[in-house]
Amino acid sequence: MRSLEIDLLRTLLAISRHQTFAKAAENLHKTQSAITQQIQRLEEIVNTPLFVKHGRKKVLSDAGMRLVGYARQVIALNDEALTTLQGNRYAGSLKLGAPHDIADTILPHVLKHIVRTAPHIQLEIRVDRSPFLMDALHAGELDFTISTRFDESLEGVVLRRSPTAWICAADYVHDPKQPVPLILADEPSIFRKLALEALEQAPELRWHISYVAPNLVGIKAAVRAGLGVTARSIELLSTDMRVLGEQDGLPTLPDATFYLWKHLNPSNSSTEHVYQMLKGSMGLV
Repeated sequence: MRSLEIDLLRTLLAISRHQTFAKAAENLHKTQSAITQQIQRLEEIVNTPLFVKHGRKKVLSDAGMRLVGYARQVIALNDEALTTLQGNRYAGSLKLGAPHDIADTILPHVLKHIVRTAPHIQLEIRVDRSPFLMDALHAGELDFTISTRFDESLEGVVLRRSPTAWICAADYVHDPKQPVPLILADEPSIFRKLALEALEQAPELRWHISYVAPNLVGIKAAVRAGLGVTARSIELLSTDMRVLGEQDGLPTLPDATFYLWKHLNPSNSSTEHVYQMLKGSMGLV
């Protein structure tokens, strides 16, 4: 049986990530013809087309999409094996920040990949609000942070795009004829901004700020107490909460983007290694 080659799988992942052969070639510092030849070679190995024409573009076939899933696993295991055999080469400590919203959802997934990438790294985790985490990253107090805030001065990747929803207690009684009681974080808050901008686009909708909290703990408490409605990513949802939507007279909300940002001048030599390995093992852009 023929074997899949790691370099060919990396090329396939790059095309999947960047959507075109040209952008993948640029990212991999190769010519577009070299990328095409690698895909042709990979198609010969698996004996099936991995791309089909869609208008003027080439897109992944069903087989290609399945192979992308396997490629992520194969590359992750390959990189994990090499890292493990390198022993303590990547040691020391890394400081990672994460917002309260995703401490139980996105953060564990990232931590799992870091441990696989650098098993000897000591992790220091700081859970806080996004704006404070970004300040800490710029100040050099963190090596990485997960944040909903975009900063073009930093190097980073998109971890996840999550729907933002109007969230209330499961037993909350919503009356569309009454002003909406809002539960908001105090400034600065991306979700406060998204909520108020959406409401401003719906002038017929009446609302008032019922409760302001300095952190997510206070917001959760107010929601569970039935004090009103908040706008947050769906990571906040639990079994004692529910989502309100257009059918309840509320406007739609844009998705929230969670980024992984890296300090531009890390003091730890392992930071860049972990960052690059995370991008590969998690298939990040």
